[in-house]
Amino acid sequence: MKRTSVTASGPDTLDATVARMREVGAGCPPRDGVGVFNSVYLTVTEELARRIGAGAFPDVRAASTLTTLFAGRYLDAVAADAAGERVPACWRPLFAQRRHPGVRPLQFALAGIQAHVGHDLPLAVVDSCRALGCRPAALEDEFDTVGEVLRSLEERVREELMPGPDLLELADPLTHLAGAWSLDRARDGAWAAARTLWVVRGVEELGEEFVRRLDTSVGLVARMLLTPLHR
Repeated sequence: MKRTSVTASGPDTLDATVARMREVGAGCPPRDGVGVFNSVYLTVTEELARRIGAGAFPDVRAASTLTTLFAGRYLDAVAADAAGERVPACWRPLFAQRRHPGVRPLQFALAGIQAHVGHDLPLAVVDSCRALGCRPAALEDEFDTVGEVLRSLEERVREELMPGPDLLELADPLTHLAGAWSLDRARDGAWAAARTLWVVRGVEELGEEFVRRLDTSVGLVARMLLTPLHR
């Protein structure tokens, strides 16, 4: 399989990754969908950097590598969109709908998490295995810890971005939409995809087809999450 998994322009250190995310956020206007997701993801990355710096991971190099390569895929998509280039299918709905007035902030956040976890995370696991010279099983602890941080953040996102009781009538479709998506299921799918990609890495055509189909299917869910709920 071709090394489609290597980030071409993403930052190569965790500090540089955090700095780049802050730059992206500073350049987004209020209520911009990419800006909403970027704010969410910046919080995750800062928390992971704090934990890595505090020695919460047994293998600091593995944790830092996975976190940096994972974030690099999102930042590559941002750079590609800014340059007018084609972005992965999983990210196209968010970039296309980022200023739609009928899409709620919670939808932007969940669609970004869906794209990043469903598509970018399994590829980042394979990226990291190549960089570290290991198999996916060696990164399972790091993968799980990243997932724990994402889960805690997802809970906070739902609390902060879900409309209050006074907007219940408007929020009814949003509650249904948000409740139909599960981060845990997305993470389970990402881990299965990473293991599959590793197994087929020597079969170029099969590996490339798997990545294309993964990208398309993840993008389809992201598109549904961004269904406008009002005009």
